[in-house]
Amino acid sequence: MDLKACIREIPDFPKKGILFYDITTLLANPKAFVYSIDALAEKVSDLKPDKILAAEARGFLFGAALSYKLGLGFIPVRKAGKLPYTTVSATYDLEYGTDTLCMHVDALDKGESILIVDDVLATGGTAAGMIKLVESCGAKVCGLAFIMELDFLHGSAKLSGHRHETLLHY
Repeated sequence: MDLKACIREIPDFPKKGILFYDITTLLANPKAFVYSIDALAEKVSDLKPDKILAAEARGFLFGAALSYKLGLGFIPVRKAGKLPYTTVSATYDLEYGTDTLCMHVDALDKGESILIVDDVLATGGTAAGMIKLVESCGAKVCGLAFIMELDFLHGSAKLSGHRHETLLHY
């Protein structure tokens, strides 16, 4: 299936000069959505994760569906102040500043193997933050999976040498 044909390209969003790859059109196409989850599942099947971890909001869409497909637990990662229980956090660098991701303190067990899932690998900041979060709990990242990767931003350089799988490259 041609997944690129299912992703709408929007010029000058969120600001002039940026070409935004809109996955809402992929999500609205049931065959494309199912295909993307099945293709990711096939690419990561040998990693044998214990759980899948994904950050809000678009990462939740693919992470939760992949968790269902693989029969694994799903761990939501959110911005500070959005989770109701005691949390652990990781601060990571963005292009202009920092951001913080949080998850419940009891979400991961030491030694668990975690697959990180997100919709896009761009600059790698969010992925690097999730890697920090997992490792700070004594769990290990077995790999990362993305629907698309913006190769020209070199985000994979921030993945600390972890294996990553991507369906589409731009």
